Amino acid sequence: MNHLRQDRYFLFILFAVLFSIGFSTYAAAKDRPNFVVIIADDLGWRDLGFMGSDYHRTPHIDRLAAEGLAFTQAYANAPVCAPTRAAILSGMYSARTGVYTVGGSGNSRRSSSDGVDISKLSLTTPRNQSSLDPGITTLPEALREAGYATGHVGKWHLGRTSGSTGPTAHGFTSSIGASRGGGTRTYYAPYGLSDLDRTASEGEYLTDRLTEEAVDFVKENQDRPFLLWLGHYAVHTPIEADPEVLKQVERWPTGRQHDNAEYAAMLVSLDNSVGRITQTLDELGLAENTVVVFVSDNGGGRRVTDNAPLRDSKGSLYEGGVRIPCVVRYPGVVEAGRETDEPVLLFDLYPTLLDLANLKPNRRQPIDGLSWRPLLEGKSKLDEERPLVWYNPTYNISRRGTVSNGPRAVIRQGDWKMHYDFESKQSQLYNLGHDLGESRDLADSNASIVKSLERELKKWLKATNAEIPAVNPNHDPQAQATDTTRRRRNRDNRN
Repeated sequence: MNHLRQDRYFLFILFAVLFSIGFSTYAAAKDRPNFVVIIADDLGWRDLGFMGSDYHRTPHIDRLAAEGLAFTQAYANAPVCAPTRAAILSGMYSARTGVYTVGGSGNSRRSSSDGVDISKLSLTTPRNQSSLDPGITTLPEALREAGYATGHVGKWHLGRTSGSTGPTAHGFTSSIGASRGGGTRTYYAPYGLSDLDRTASEGEYLTDRLTEEAVDFVKENQDRPFLLWLGHYAVHTPIEADPEVLKQVERWPTGRQHDNAEYAAMLVSLDNSVGRITQTLDELGLAENTVVVFVSDNGGGRRVTDNAPLRDSKGSLYEGGVRIPCVVRYPGVVEAGRETDEPVLLFDLYPTLLDLANLKPNRRQPIDGLSWRPLLEGKSKLDEERPLVWYNPTYNISRRGTVSNGPRAVIRQGDWKMHYDFESKQSQLYNLGHDLGESRDLADSNASIVKSLERELKKWLKATNAEIPAVNPNHDPQAQATDTTRRRRNRDNRN
């Protein structure tokens, strides 16, 4: 009996030790999860099945939402792509990075050779930066320093694709498929993307090719922690679908809200990409220890989709231009099938991913975002009092020199959202809890709330050391009035 008891005791101790080792290994793995960040381009808030589209079919993304946490009030940091991408990579507001808009547009401090009549502008504005300051410690840099492989696939749009402004200069250990501009020339090879065109096959479709590159990165780095940043060009223009997919979609009955078959077919390819990546994670046994994030960089485009009930579209600071779909899946940490109506901004991803990896951000660098870890773990909400701010202190200047959309800022606190125009010094006020479509301006009847939000905006401008538009001493009101009349006439003719 004594020998039998000793044997049982030995087996118990052995089991306990093995369990402890196994649990420790599991805990260590959870301390260093993999990250897959998939960024769609110009995908609208209502464009996905789980977000309410009555036409688009996105079963793989819908499944991702069913297995994770869906954010119903997630926002891009800007209504166009470059500043949103800069915000995610830096964790900072545009007032700190200087990336306010796309390319060189929106800058009133340009020479006459740029085709801009400065006399039309009542304000001088900050110069827009088209690339990230190399002194910023980006998210991939922080993860790479901790031993992560960091792969960039697809769209960049923050400077040149190589050299001091390219992805590999900002922390990515590899990069493929990047273009300097915001889109691709075409979705059919050759794309005008030199590194992909060298090996592209006839009839190759860009969304599928980027997916293959992303899958290869995961397979090559399956034995170490990794960050995969997949920046799809879809569903940005040109609206070009895979012909075989389009044949299938054209047989679908159209919906009440969406009916663009080619756009819907592009979404099928995007959805298949998500399915292929999650399937790869499953096959390699990586799914349990991989955080998958799916987002869009701004709202849906005006001519290709319908963002209703949200007002307006890409390029606008109304809800249709900045509210986006957002899903995070992390098995064992994020309870499946949950939703949150917590208002969040995409630059929160920077501190969130570092937090999930148990890493600290660079103390010498300000981080404006908040970690979503409490939300993901279902423990608590974030700071309910924090204001969300969108800041575009530039003009929208077309290539022809036409001026529209002057400098503006938007602040949201609770359900109240205020739009501030730097030219007129006037504010619009909306209550999103009662008026999601921002159709009823309540500024006149809620003067105290407007003043409170204007004070909050001034505090934010000071805290971020924002460069504020100033009076243009060379402004000619007559020139501005003539330009405004011309724009209205052109708009009326189009309508």
